[in-house]
Order: sequence, then C-alpha cells, then structure tokens
Amino acid sequence: MRDLTVAVVGATGVVGQAMLAILEERAFPVKRIVPIASARSAGAEVTFGGASHVVQALAPGVFADVDVALFSAGSGPSRQWRPLAAEAGALVIDNSSAWRMDPDVPLVVPEVNLAAAATRPKGIIANPNCSTIQLVVALKPIHDVARIRRVVVATYQAISGAGRPAMEAFEAQRRRVASGDAARADEAAEPTLGGQLAGNLLMEWSRDAATGYQEEELKMVHETRKILGDEAIRVSPTAVRVPVLTGHSEAVSLELERPMEPEEARRLLAAAPGVEVVDDFEAGVYPEPIDCAGTDPVYVGRIRADLGHPGGLQLWVVSDNLRKGAALNAVQIAEGVLGTRR
Repeated sequence: MRDLTVAVVGATGVVGQAMLAILEERAFPVKRIVPIASARSAGAEVTFGGASHVVQALAPGVFADVDVALFSAGSGPSRQWRPLAAEAGALVIDNSSAWRMDPDVPLVVPEVNLAAAATRPKGIIANPNCSTIQLVVALKPIHDVARIRRVVVATYQAISGAGRPAMEAFEAQRRRVASGDAARADEAAEPTLGGQLAGNLLMEWSRDAATGYQEEELKMVHETRKILGDEAIRVSPTAVRVPVLTGHSEAVSLELERPMEPEEARRLLAAAPGVEVVDDFEAGVYPEPIDCAGTDPVYVGRIRADLGHPGGLQLWVVSDNLRKGAALNAVQIAEGVLGTRR
C-alpha cells in the first residue's frame, strides 16, 4: 500500500486533534498531512510527525491530490465541502450527522459492519454518533446469538462531546462553584452547555417536539437499527449530560429473542473485537469513565440478569467518546477500507 495524503477537516478541534494523534499512534501510512479548518482557524499550526503544519482554510482546491479526507467540522461544512472532496477522488469519512441516515451512505462501525463500507455511491462513509458507536460494539456479539428485540439505554455523556468551548465553559462554572459562588448560572448560561452543569445534570440537545425526545436520543434509535441491519429493534433512549470531561457511560437493558444467562454474555463479550470486559462487581470492579479516558476499547461491566425482565440482560458500557466514539472509529474505517493496518 502506497503512502497517502490525508486531510483532516476540523484539525484544530478536540476530535480533529484526536484524529491527528491516532493516525500517528497507529502508524497510518501518511505521506502528507493536510490540516484544514474554518477561515477563523486558518494560519494556526498543528503538530504531526514531529513537525508543525499550517492549517488551511476550507476553499476550492484544498482537496487536490488528497487520498483520504477525515471530516470533523459539523454538518454544515460537511454538506458544503464533502462533494468537492469526493469529486477530487478522496475517500471521505464524515463524523457529523449530515449523512448518517442517507440510504446511499454506509454508516459504519468496523467491529460491527465493516462490509457495508464497500458500497458508497456518494463516495462517503458516515461515522455514527459517539453514544451509538460504543453501544453497538457491545450489542453486536449478543445480537448475533440471541437477537435483540429491545434496548433500553440511559446515557451519561461527557462534556467533551460538545467540543472544546463546552469544556472551557464547564471549567469556568466549576471554578465559580469552588470559590463559593453556588448561585445557579442559568442567567448567564454558556450556550455551549445550555445551563449550569457544575454540580448538576442537563438534558440540553435539540428537542423534537413531535416525539418528546432529544435529537441525541433519536440518533441512537435510527443509527442502531441501520448499523445492526435490523429495523425491528426497538430502542428506548434517555440522554443526559454529566459533569465528566471525557468518557461516555451507558446503562443498558436488553430484551432478547431467546433467554441468555450472564455467563454466556460475558464469554461472548470477552471474545468480541474492540470490547474489554471489566466485571467483578463483588470486588467493586466495573468500568469508570476516568479510567477509560485516553484508551481505545469499549468497556463492559455489570453484566447481570434483568430482574424486571427474566431472560434479559443489563450492562454498563463505558468508552472514550473522543477516541472510539469519534476519531478512532473514523481512522479504523479508513484502515478497513484501504487495508492499511500495520
């Protein structure tokens, strides 16, 4: 495999920075890196391969000779610039929600449905939502054996999922609380958080008035079905933002077509790619977001029988939302399609 010219769109953001780091860590065959961002960030520098690289602005011609374009710049830039990247001949992997439910765009998690990436009529592969990625990695081995009928999932989502401005806003709130200013921050709430998160929980994603759900929750419904290739799966989600910087956690309850004991589920998960079982609850051992930050696996613990639904299972699923939930998954897609993993 020849070395490649790789563009990272959104290179100055937290996910873009993680993409650059992961490309290096995994020895992706990069001949030339092309960091790209909005005009506001053009001229800044990023580090890759031990050297500084000047960030270019999104503009016509920026994708000339690019082999792989990793997009992490939001839905608007993706819809505007993705066609130019694809027309220039690049393999486009997009981390935004712009293309996920397009029937002509595969939605891919390599441990689950890499084969779907082979058919891409629009020249693009979509990266799923962060909370969906870790969920389906844990569901796949169980679904293959016992077919999941229903998933009830509550997410405990880290602030970094909302980007660097949200992380900075939270730190400012936390300092106010630590200094003794316990007043609520709603009057001057940072729009990136939607309210006071320090010492609190929030449910501040775009709301869908017709269903009463948040956009973040509906993504989990539709994306889970598309990735697992089963429109009959019922998904009941609740998404919550918690005062954790990195690492999404999920409480998952499964209703199955045939009963499964926790011991069988534990064996299946332990053998599944991308999964690490951390499950000795009697000894107080279970996955925690503080331990998953900066790592690649999807950690699964609290594997137990569902007392409220005999024959079902309950799981606790934790993963780094910036890595497996975004940047790592995108790089793994590129590796799987191009056969570059060394």
